[in-house]
Amino acid sequence: MPAPTPASGESKSRRRAGRPMAAILDHAGITLAALELINKKGYDGLTMAALARTLGVAPSALYNHVASKDDVLRLVEEDLMSKVDFGGFRTLPWEDAVRQWAYSYRGIFARHTPLISVIAVLPVTDAPQTLSMYEAVTEGFLRAGFPEEQIIPCIVALEAYVFGAAFDANAPADIFDSGRLAESTPHFTSAVRSLGGESKSNYPSDLAFSMGLDALIAGFGALRH
Repeated sequence: MPAPTPASGESKSRRRAGRPMAAILDHAGITLAALELINKKGYDGLTMAALARTLGVAPSALYNHVASKDDVLRLVEEDLMSKVDFGGFRTLPWEDAVRQWAYSYRGIFARHTPLISVIAVLPVTDAPQTLSMYEAVTEGFLRAGFPEEQIIPCIVALEAYVFGAAFDANAPADIFDSGRLAESTPHFTSAVRSLGGESKSNYPSDLAFSMGLDALIAGFGALRH
């Protein structure tokens, strides 16, 4: 009995046996997979072999797009930095621009704390998104009257504060609960309780960040001409 004739166009839509569709790789997909891997397993969990498995490809296919783990990290850095809002340095007063930038920066890295220790020391060489951010921030500082030699130290100090605050944003609400040692630490315990609650405080990381940022802005502001 002859085999039925396929309907018009059916033969074209069928995939030939023995030729599975290959995963389509690009930098955006690699970046997303790397972020997911780091968020699940931490920075140490990001290896080229693990990344290839996550993407469903052979390591050799991955190496056609990125030469090393450092290349992957640069893609991740560029993706995160592209999300930081630094536009205020072109339109807002310096103080407001710093606040907008710092809050945005903190919010992004609070969601990706495993990357902080890596991104904080990753060179910015040939990283267009990252350098674009630094260029805009530096230009904003110059317009605000900062001596050129003071700008980079100010940026580094602000970033160090932002990265620390990103960790703090994930602190548990009862981080300062002194427990059974409350009576032996009366001043600290009283100060914690003044934030709200009888024995445990809903630790206000946003308030702490705002106070510290205001102090940095006021201190740095004194450097302006």
